[in-house]
Amino acid sequence: MTDDAPELRASDADRERVAEVLRDALAEGRLDMEEFEERLEATYKARTYGELTPITRDLPAAAGSPSVFPSVSLNKPPVDSGGWGGRIVGGEGSSSWAVAVMSGFQRKGRWTAPKRFNSLVFWGGGEIDLREANFADREIEINCVAIMGGMSVIVPPGVEVVMRGIGIMGGFDHREEGTPPDPAAPRVIVTGFAFWGGVQVEHKVTRAERQRLKEERRQERLDRKSSRHELHAARHELREERRAEREERREDRSRRRHGHY
Repeated sequence: MTDDAPELRASDADRERVAEVLRDALAEGRLDMEEFEERLEATYKARTYGELTPITRDLPAAAGSPSVFPSVSLNKPPVDSGGWGGRIVGGEGSSSWAVAVMSGFQRKGRWTAPKRFNSLVFWGGGEIDLREANFADREIEINCVAIMGGMSVIVPPGVEVVMRGIGIMGGFDHREEGTPPDPAAPRVIVTGFAFWGGVQVEHKVTRAERQRLKEERRQERLDRKSSRHELHAARHELREERRAEREERREDRSRRRHGHY
């Protein structure tokens, strides 16, 4: 871990990994209920790696132990490039041009984008969707001519976009991601000309990917809710145990006062 790592923001998944380790430690007798409660509460309050790391620091696995206690690594594994190498397939491309005159066109789904794709719209509209496409080269050019019409170019996250279009009473608009491009991803150069029209480039995930991310966030919320419920139940159990202990001590004192033993 680098010197800056403790200051990195922890994710819900990081907190959940630490919480799982604490639950295992409680089950194995490494932590009592009070320690478990305190550490679990600190886990869900933690915002950085530096706050999470000490929570499990004193819980190593004993060498040769049949129940190996996993230490929690907060180093981020290398991010999968998303299979970009498999999507740069070479060749000529499955479609190299599109024209729409007082109408529209679409290039989307599973197709191979060529090294250069030429497109023209006149009083119409066009959509070039690269989210599920393969690429004939690591760098492709999409030439867009929009006259009194509009064109949309959709690229997946991680793809670098270079805008080189000219607009006259029109424009070329690129909605930036705000994050650095993936070095393994191809580059898309958008060129062309817009007259009383426009060309818009935006980064989007596919509907299936958006649904997957939505389900992941939903599951994380359910997991957090479940963990908080466990914490609440553990607190209630601890209070009941302490109440029973106090009641037993009171009864013991009462018996001693009345000479029962």
